[in-house]
Amino acid sequence: MARKRTRGAKPRKPANLPAALLDPRCYGPGVTRVRLVETHVSWVFLTGRCAYKVKKPVKLPFVDFSTLALRRRYCREELRINRRLAPDLYLAVVPIGGARHSPRIGRTPAFEYAVKMREFRAGARLDRKLAANEIPRAALADFGARLARFHGGLRPVRDIAAGGIGAAALRNVEELGDYLSRDRRAELSRLRAWTQSQAKRLAWLFAQRVGQGKHRECHGDLHLQNLLWQKGAIMAFDALEFDRALREIDVISEAAFPAMDLRAHGRADLAYEFLNRYLEVAGDYEGVEVLPFYLVHRALVRAKVAAIKRAQGGADEHDRENYLATALELAAPSQPRLIITHGLSGSGKTSVTDELVSRLPAVRARSDLERKRLHGLAASARTGSALGAGLYAADATSRTYAALAEIADRLLRNGQTAVIDATFLRRRERLEFRQIAAANAARFVILECAASPAELRRRVAARDRARRDASEANLAVLEHQLRSRDPLDRAERRTTVTVDTERPVRYGSLAARLRGF
Repeated sequence: MARKRTRGAKPRKPANLPAALLDPRCYGPGVTRVRLVETHVSWVFLTGRCAYKVKKPVKLPFVDFSTLALRRRYCREELRINRRLAPDLYLAVVPIGGARHSPRIGRTPAFEYAVKMREFRAGARLDRKLAANEIPRAALADFGARLARFHGGLRPVRDIAAGGIGAAALRNVEELGDYLSRDRRAELSRLRAWTQSQAKRLAWLFAQRVGQGKHRECHGDLHLQNLLWQKGAIMAFDALEFDRALREIDVISEAAFPAMDLRAHGRADLAYEFLNRYLEVAGDYEGVEVLPFYLVHRALVRAKVAAIKRAQGGADEHDRENYLATALELAAPSQPRLIITHGLSGSGKTSVTDELVSRLPAVRARSDLERKRLHGLAASARTGSALGAGLYAADATSRTYAALAEIADRLLRNGQTAVIDATFLRRRERLEFRQIAAANAARFVILECAASPAELRRRVAARDRARRDASEANLAVLEHQLRSRDPLDRAERRTTVTVDTERPVRYGSLAARLRGF
C-alpha cells in the first residue's frame, strides 16, 4: 500500500526536470504543446512561439555547468554574445521557480535558468535551405559584408598565445584519429603532416596577426547549422558561450568556417560569393596567408564533431567522411590562375567579374576599392578628384597597382585563383602582373571588356549621376583613357578573352573558357 504524505511534507522531486517542463502550464497562457530537443549539454523546450534553452547540470572536459551559479552565468553570457548578431532571436534570461514538481517560467526565487528565444522552424537552418536550393547568391555576399563589419567593430584581443594555434589544430587531428578506422589512418597521417608543416611555416604570421589585433571575440562556431534564413537574410545564432578561447580567434578563422562548410555542402560557388564580399569589405587580404590553414582546420573540427556524434548514435557516417574528404581536397596542391581585366571606364569589368567569381571560382580585388582604402576612405566616399589629381594622381595610381600586385601574389602563393579588376590600360602594368603569375607558376589570362565609345560615355555619365559606385571616373577620365591607352599587342592577344558587354554574356561559357587557359 502506498505511503500517505503527511501535511507539510515537501513534494517529491520529479524524475527529471525535462519531464516537468514538458507540461504546457509551466509557460503561461497560450501554450498548449511543448516539444523537447536535447543536445549533449542542454534541453531546449519549444512552445510554438518561444524556445527555452536550459543548460544541463554537467561537467565535461570542455564545459562546466555543474552549479546553478555557473548555469546562470553562462545563460547571461549566451544572451550577450548572441544578441550581437541575432538581437531579434535572443530575448532574455528567465528564472525558473515554483515547486520543483510543477515549475513556472519567470517565477522567483529561481532554482534554474533558461535562455528565452523566438522559436524558428528547423527548415530555416542554412544547411537545410541549401539542400532545397532556396538561398540566393546575393544573400551570401550580404552576409559576408555584414560579418566583415561585425568583426571590424570588435575590440582586438592581444593576450593570445600564438604558439597554441598550431598546437590546438594538431590536437584536433589526434582526437579525430581516435574515431577513425585503420584504413583511414593513412589519410589522417597526411593531414597531420600538412597541419604540422603549415603550423611551423606560419608561426611567425600567427604571432604577427595577434599583435595586429586580428584576434577578436567572434561567434566561434559559424558552421551552416548555426546560420538561419530569416526575413530574407542570413542570421548567425548559437555562438560559443562556454569557452572564450574558442571564440577569441583570428577573424579569418571565423570567415573560413562558413566558407569551408559551404564547400563541404557542394556549394563552392556560394563559398566564394561570401568570401569575396567579406574580403572586399574587411580589406584583410593579408589573411589569405592563413586562410588555407584555417579552412583545413575547420573541416577537421567538423569531421571530429560528426565522428563524436556518430559514436553517440546521433550522426550519419557520411558527415564525417564528407568533412574528411573536404579537408584532403583543401590541403591538396592546386594550380591557380591570374586573371586581369582590361577595359576603359564603363566597359563593365566589375559587372562581369561579379558574375565570374563564384563560377570560376576565384577571389577578386578591385582597384576602385583598394584605391580608396589606401587613402583611408570608405567605398561610398566621394572625393571629387579631378583628372590627374587626388585619387587619380599618378602616384596614387602607382600605389594602387602596387597594392593589387601584392594581393595577386599573395592569392597565387596560397593556391587561390585571382581576378584583379582594374583598367590595365598601360602595357607595363599588364607585364608586371604577367610576371607575378609566372613567378607563382600560375596561368595568366587577360579578360578584355569592350563596348563602343558612345555606350561607354552613356554608362559613365549615368554612373557619375547616380554616385553609388566606388569608381569616381567621369567623362573627363574616360576621354583621357580613349586618347592615351596602350592597346593589347599580338603576344597579349594570345592570352586574351574578349567580352562584348553590349550583348548578353553567357557567364557559364565564359568561365569555362577562362578555366581552359
